Amino acid sequence: MSLLVLENVGRRFGALQALSGISLSVEPGELRAVIGPNGAGKTTLFNLISGFFPPTDGTIIFENKPITAVNPTALVRRGIIRTFQITEIFLALTVQENLRIAVETAMGINLRPWISAATRAAVTRRVEDLADTVRMSAKMHRIAGELAHGDQRVVEIGIVLAKSPKLLLLDEPTAGMGDEETNHMTDLIRRLNKDQGITMLFVEHDMAIVFGIADRITVLDNGRMLAEGNAAEIAGNPRVQTAYLGQAA
Repeated sequence: MSLLVLENVGRRFGALQALSGISLSVEPGELRAVIGPNGAGKTTLFNLISGFFPPTDGTIIFENKPITAVNPTALVRRGIIRTFQITEIFLALTVQENLRIAVETAMGINLRPWISAATRAAVTRRVEDLADTVRMSAKMHRIAGELAHGDQRVVEIGIVLAKSPKLLLLDEPTAGMGDEETNHMTDLIRRLNKDQGITMLFVEHDMAIVFGIADRITVLDNGRMLAEGNAAEIAGNPRVQTAYLGQAA
């Protein structure tokens, strides 16, 4: 059974047809890339899947249940977690404090006036596990706002992992990063997918990353699906070369 299915999904904004006829399925444990020129509809697609607005056409199904009209908060509870192009962390707090807030929120104890010693210990263990997973243990006590951009993005990944995502949507996870930061993020994405089995859908403009780690690639152009396949199939597709990768020879 596919984890996520889109059936003839479309979205209009007044007279603008931002997406049209999008049909795709994402399998459990898959690492799927979405690529396309600026304005192709990639962010709109993410907005539909994460519930920020509903499609005007078609149906979205998650874990065999329609989610077309489900709001973002409810989708987070179901396991659809998303990051955005702009990093969203508490810049004035330490890495540890950022992760702790995320863990306490995920556990539903962030508003309790008192928690037991056992619960505090469980929170601490979870925070330490997340820091180790994203390779930030050595920077736990650093102020997040003082970290390099790449490290801030990694902290954000740690925060969303606290919610135990079943489907993780990453919107341009390496944007604005240098080579070392990009390598760190790429390695993290690969490890989360292959070692922890987290299904991921990510938008990325760096084709070296896309072709290097994606199991399958979906190409959008002018709000429609242009192609779908593995790296070799997409790289060799004349229509993709013309629309996105450069004019075919």
